[in-house]
Amino acid sequence: MFSMFNINYRSGEPIYQQIYNEVVKEISLGILQPQEKLAAVRELATTLGINPNTVSKAYQLLEQNGYIYSSVGKGSFVADNSDKLAGLKEKTINELQKDVKEAYNLGIEYDDVLNVADEIYHGGGNS
Repeated sequence: MFSMFNINYRSGEPIYQQIYNEVVKEISLGILQPQEKLAAVRELATTLGINPNTVSKAYQLLEQNGYIYSSVGKGSFVADNSDKLAGLKEKTINELQKDVKEAYNLGIEYDDVLNVADEIYHGGGNS
């Protein structure tokens, strides 16, 4: 099942996208393991106090992107996508390197770059 993740109801980011991001993060960090059963749509919706359609939309997006799979009558499960995650992490690091180099070339101060990273990591990435 899910560890409880944070949803920022005041964020401009749609709730289904926040659920998607949190599930991807939990899979990436190994909190959710391959073949682990996810909370049922209605159960998660009730826990979060949101409409089940919102959770369903997040699950559909997760399934479309290969993070989870559904089994009729059994529920949704974490897909074994360790190769995909490793590739995404490498791609993200490469993009981050390019962005930091661009910030350097534009004269953006080192402390400003660190402040952005700090805000994202300590603010939960939902800013």
